[in-house]
Amino acid sequence: MPDETASAGVSPAVGTEAGAAVSPGASTDGRATRWTGQQERRRAAFVEAALAAIAQHGPDVTTEQIAAEAGVARTRLYRHFAGAAELNQAIAARAEEMILAALTPVWDLSSSPAEIISTAVGAHLGWLVDNLALYRYLVRHSVTTASGDTAVNDVKRLIATHLLRLLEEYVGLLGLDARMIGPLSYGLVGFVDATAERWVDEDHGVQLPEMVELLSSWIWSVLDGVLRREGLQLDPGTPVVPGG
Repeated sequence: MPDETASAGVSPAVGTEAGAAVSPGASTDGRATRWTGQQERRRAAFVEAALAAIAQHGPDVTTEQIAAEAGVARTRLYRHFAGAAELNQAIAARAEEMILAALTPVWDLSSSPAEIISTAVGAHLGWLVDNLALYRYLVRHSVTTASGDTAVNDVKRLIATHLLRLLEEYVGLLGLDARMIGPLSYGLVGFVDATAERWVDEDHGVQLPEMVELLSSWIWSVLDGVLRREGLQLDPGTPVVPGG
């Protein structure tokens, strides 16, 4: 593989008219920008190689196996990452992006509560099934992210934040007690996460569609109980937003 630093050089004549003077500072800035962009692309490619290696070799994948998947020597891999911890942070950040990309489209208040719940649960469980080795890698290595927490806790917090915003919309529409929204959001996320983690480890013959249906019904039972305490009874199949 060619040395990346060799490709970062740019001829001063490129992009200029004949005889035009080129500011040394501008030339240096251009090279720095190109090098930074190349570094980011290479890091992203190595992270994707890491994901492929984890899927192939499981949560105990080695750095050598990741480097082999990327088609480079282990030493070259660490020219782009300060060490294993930084590589793991980059893997964790990519995993968070993947999970949120799968879940973000489901937070749609114009859908019925039942649709929102089942779609979110299906996306969450489906992601775990498709990326189980990656999830276990993050848990097993207790990967610490830029926030200072573990990647798994970061994901829980991000999902809870999305749910919190959705429930806040319901609070405004239904006149619910706003004080319960935070604990309810985090409680539901913790419940779903614990149930899902147990299920992927030992499913007892419960297939994905059935687990989605069961977990969705349990979540609605909790929400329905909360609403009834507030004197409200909603049809889970009817959107709360008029015309939804």
